[in-house]
Amino acid sequence: MMKAVGLVVEYNPFHNGHLFHLQQSKYVSGCDAVVAVMSGHFLQRGEPALIDKWTRAEMALAGGCDLVIELPVAYATSSAEWFAHGAVALLEATGVIDAICFGTESGQLAPLASAAKLAASNSTSLKQLLQEQLNLGASYPRAYSNALTQLLTQATDWQQNAIALDQPNHTLGLHYMVALERLNSSIKPYTIAREQAQYHDPMPNHHAIASATAIRKMLLEAQNQNLESISAYVPRTTLDLLERTLIKEARQPMHWERFTAQLFYQLSVMPPAALSAYREMEEGLEHRFTQYAKQVSRYSVEELLSAVKTKRYTRTKLQRALLAVLLQHHKQQFTREQLTQGIQYIRVLGFTEKGQQLLKDMKKKAKLPVIHSPAQLLGSSDYLQLDVAATSCYMQLFEAKNPKLQLADYHKPPIRL
Repeated sequence: MMKAVGLVVEYNPFHNGHLFHLQQSKYVSGCDAVVAVMSGHFLQRGEPALIDKWTRAEMALAGGCDLVIELPVAYATSSAEWFAHGAVALLEATGVIDAICFGTESGQLAPLASAAKLAASNSTSLKQLLQEQLNLGASYPRAYSNALTQLLTQATDWQQNAIALDQPNHTLGLHYMVALERLNSSIKPYTIAREQAQYHDPMPNHHAIASATAIRKMLLEAQNQNLESISAYVPRTTLDLLERTLIKEARQPMHWERFTAQLFYQLSVMPPAALSAYREMEEGLEHRFTQYAKQVSRYSVEELLSAVKTKRYTRTKLQRALLAVLLQHHKQQFTREQLTQGIQYIRVLGFTEKGQQLLKDMKKKAKLPVIHSPAQLLGSSDYLQLDVAATSCYMQLFEAKNPKLQLADYHKPPIRL
């Protein structure tokens, strides 16, 4: 019987660090196959993906994944709690996942397990401490970390193995564990320490490993789409796919500034009261965006973010708020109840021969419909419609005469490798 390990990924783009994580995940879990839950065209930090989701799925398959399924945009662009919940719920729904493996700064699972058991109970004490931290002006990630750490300090096993919960991968790892607890999942968790490059490192400090942040920076700064600067940090297959997309197909790397016209139009015509209805617009943030959108010296998302940012609002929080405006994501669509129940389908982006066998097993074991196209569930899932709309928003920026490009979700079949 084939055993499968699940990975939660963005692969923006797939690089040597991802390859190491993938290979180690199979090793530590003893699994034969890899299933990746991958974000689509917009990502957890509130950014557009550098390259379209099908090309990134192909990178994943070429790098060793056997099946790639899409994390719906409702979860892919959420805070760590709901990003993790959506991803783990999808893996659980496949019915074929034995393990999940994620990277962390420490490589320690025990302290995350202790913290997750407490956080999963959603205790009144945690909520009170969280609100106290927020009232002191802490950002939400820091406030959550401080509040949970205060409760955990009384636990002996935590004192012996304490880790900083506000580090990016610890935060996600904690919420993967919380999701497993809340779903009462039998999926076994594993973690691997990040090697050489950390999540936000802006520049490489190793001859073969660089963060995705550093690789994107080098790509965006490259002249004439020259890929030489990143060649040491990505597999040959990734380099070939980037060359096909950026050079042969002449598609520019995607980044926030390419959405400037659409975004500033919406900010200029909407009063603060209308903006306040969008996801992530809280505590008067809509007034700051309205004010500074009129004061920036030029139409630039980067300049707007710099103007609006405060100690309380992280860049990620602000980017997700702008993304909610761009994609027309209203708060009423993303209540806690809706997000808890919102996983309604398993969307396949690509598979290998081994992945095809997993899909056959999923026909018998999956708890949700497995689809290759939105047409299979047309009109029956609000979150699926959000995926289609996100693709349309993303793809319309490519200069192409083919009108089907914006509706690529309906016309693009899964990648087979």
